[in-house]
Amino acid sequence: MRLPYDPCRHAYPSSRSVQYARRGMVCTSQPLAAEAGLDILKKGGNAIDAAVAAAACLTVLEPVSNSLGSDCFAIVHTGGRLYGLNGSGPSPDALTLERIQRAGLKEMPSKGWLPVMVPGAPSAWAELNRRFGRLPLTQLLEPAAAYAEEGYPVSPVIAQLWERALKAVEGQLQAPVFSEWFRIFAPEGHAPRPGELWRSPGHARTLRELGETGCESLYRGRLAQIIDGFSRRTGGTLCAGDLAGFRAEWVEPIHLGYRGYDVWELPPNGHGLTALMALQILEGFPLSARDDVQTIHRQIEAMKLALTDGMRYIADPRFMKAEVEQLLSPAYAARRRAAIGERALLPQAGDPFCGGTVYLCTADSEGNMVSLIQSSYLDFGAHVVVPGTGIALNNRGNNFSLDPRRENCAGPAKRSYHTIIPGFLTKDGEAVGPFGVMGCFMQPQGHLQVVSNLVDFHLNPQEALDAPRWQWVKGREIMVEPGFPRLIAQQLADRGHEVQISSDSLSFGRGQLILREENGVLAGATEPRADGTVAAW
Repeated sequence: MRLPYDPCRHAYPSSRSVQYARRGMVCTSQPLAAEAGLDILKKGGNAIDAAVAAAACLTVLEPVSNSLGSDCFAIVHTGGRLYGLNGSGPSPDALTLERIQRAGLKEMPSKGWLPVMVPGAPSAWAELNRRFGRLPLTQLLEPAAAYAEEGYPVSPVIAQLWERALKAVEGQLQAPVFSEWFRIFAPEGHAPRPGELWRSPGHARTLRELGETGCESLYRGRLAQIIDGFSRRTGGTLCAGDLAGFRAEWVEPIHLGYRGYDVWELPPNGHGLTALMALQILEGFPLSARDDVQTIHRQIEAMKLALTDGMRYIADPRFMKAEVEQLLSPAYAARRRAAIGERALLPQAGDPFCGGTVYLCTADSEGNMVSLIQSSYLDFGAHVVVPGTGIALNNRGNNFSLDPRRENCAGPAKRSYHTIIPGFLTKDGEAVGPFGVMGCFMQPQGHLQVVSNLVDFHLNPQEALDAPRWQWVKGREIMVEPGFPRLIAQQLADRGHEVQISSDSLSFGRGQLILREENGVLAGATEPRADGTVAAW
């Protein structure tokens, strides 16, 4: 085994255990999506095909978190190397700082047209299929279309998230632009209850049209014209020209060596870089035990410094002044590490110039593996649904700053700072496996905790996900989930951390991972915080 763990040891309470398979595996946060991906493997598809099929299904099965208007990022291992795909769309040409300021806004809104960016996920699916897929796109999108057309019983965690999202906007969103969202997602005035059937025929028609046109219809065809017309009628910023100019972009993943392993993320505009920065800081500390206040304190301090730097410097790479190499340099990490003492610090961005999301992973018997994440952001995105299509648009522009001095300031044709990040582990040049933890700004924090659990403390894959988590919020404020050891929470408070014990585990991320062992057997795990499953063959 490349990761030394005891598969039978399980120190953290869970109803799940590590799952094993030889021929293929799909891990998602919703069981029906995982089964759809596994069916594709059994029909002759590869791990890339399975990932696209599961991703499309999740737009139907978990609509709170992602949609046909989502963005998507992926890391693909095939042919002995890693490939990165950035499927995040830019802002419309009409989105200018002056336009936002004329609206009297002091920060970017989360609902309506202003935060809407070009949807990237369908283009990402098409690129994955074109470059590495084996089966036609029509076949990969059909399971999702069937669920949308025929309906499916909503799973418990999704029902809970759906109800919470609906309550958050009750009495708001009165403008006509929001009426289709309420018609689709609250057809009887309430969120679907666990086990209740939900369907979206327009979503099904759009999925089939995307399959038949290689997703071109959304960017340079009939669907693009429908979006353009709806935007013009309702005062939107997104137009056909914005869609026509977009294609998902292949990028080189970035990595960091961490205690004998290589941890891989995608480069900015995503903030996977912050997970690597935190690990670079953390590697300079000895970590004696996982459930130890010194370990947790150092993890939190490393993470808050990295996230503070990330939120200051990460943006569309065309506008970044700090280079990835500067932010990841050992010298800069050493300076940031020196700021960490025995007390909780109030973080400020350093100077590197000196000297709502769904995650899934797949694997097959040929060595192909995929780490994929997609999101419409902040519970149903912008709450803008294009009538008759089921396309719920994202609100990723909410992450823009309105400070013209910042690289991430809102502007036309610009990608915003992005929170969704797929991860991947390798050792000695060979794939260990994909991993990810969804959950907005929790994601790099989840990556750090899962990687440390696997590499530093040799937890098995399920334990690495089950272990109680912490989350830095702001300043000295941290949250810990219900199962977090109370003694360590008190010891952290004694060091100056402002500790809140949350009653809600859903805000601490929901992840999946697959590890390939030396004999080729796949070991998979999925979150107890989600409805997820490991579909194994």
